[in-house]
Amino acid sequence: MKYQGQTDYDHKGPSPQAGVLLCNLGTPDAPKTAELRRYLKEFLSDPRVVEVPRLLWWMILNLIILRIRPRRSAKLYQTVWSDEGSPLMVHSKAQVAGVKALLDKKFNNDIPVVLGMRYGNPSMEVAIQQLTDMNVRNITVLPLYPQYSGATTGSTFDAVAKVFTKTRWVPELHFVGSYHQSPLYIEALCDSIQTHIDKHGMPDKLMFSYHGTPERYLKNGDPYHCFCHQTTRLVREKMGLDENLIMTTFQSRFGREPWLQPYTDKTLEAMPADGIKHVAVICPGFSSDCLETIEEIDGEGREIFTEHGGESFHYIPCLNAQPAHLQALAEIAGKNL
Repeated sequence: MKYQGQTDYDHKGPSPQAGVLLCNLGTPDAPKTAELRRYLKEFLSDPRVVEVPRLLWWMILNLIILRIRPRRSAKLYQTVWSDEGSPLMVHSKAQVAGVKALLDKKFNNDIPVVLGMRYGNPSMEVAIQQLTDMNVRNITVLPLYPQYSGATTGSTFDAVAKVFTKTRWVPELHFVGSYHQSPLYIEALCDSIQTHIDKHGMPDKLMFSYHGTPERYLKNGDPYHCFCHQTTRLVREKMGLDENLIMTTFQSRFGREPWLQPYTDKTLEAMPADGIKHVAVICPGFSSDCLETIEEIDGEGREIFTEHGGESFHYIPCLNAQPAHLQALAEIAGKNL
């Protein structure tokens, strides 16, 4: 018996299903000043990214940074942009397609996998609406940041939660907080490094460069620094490499306060004087190559090292859509499907 107004959910439409939301940081829509200003404003307005009193930061951001940085950043993006868009977007789309293909095969079903960007397009709201339109009622959210940080993974959680404050029916959610110790992720990194060594030989130093955060975040309880070192250690142990060969550094600092150290650029600058002439750099904290890896490491980092006497600089690309990486992501995403 049904009561007046009762809805019959046993309808003839498609059955609810499970799906995956892959999330990354985001990218401007075009390598132009206006698009960079819009993107940077959204990114740098996030209180998870910049933990400064809001009124003070609003003045710094709007009166100084957004008047200077967009034009400079646009010029940098132009050096890495392709006909398909920014490297981050190109690789992220390839990851979505690759993960979907593996999940479809594993479950012998059409598994929805969509891309959402924390800043820019496609937005989290648009991505979640895509899943909703496909009748997905069980969503695995996988932020493509292997090492948890409040400024990245935590901010992604905020964005997803904000979308569902506007909906009547919240689906079942599975949020992946970190996969820095995932065996398949570690194996993919090892394979990438070994392939490089087989081709170019063993470097004097193998540098693991991660995106930096202010030291203050670590002191306030963010585990990111520890997770980065854990990833480096697990790779070194699995490959059987000497501790003296490996080092962990941090890049992309911004502002005047101390950030996680040692700094990548300062370390590269000092290496040749210490007899290190051949260096290879990998960025395990980035799931996709982007401005921070291509321009900052393979461009600026290479220049710094060679200008100070270095002889051989190699950048090992991010895992991007390498088969071993796609297998790792599909395994992590598929646990709750």
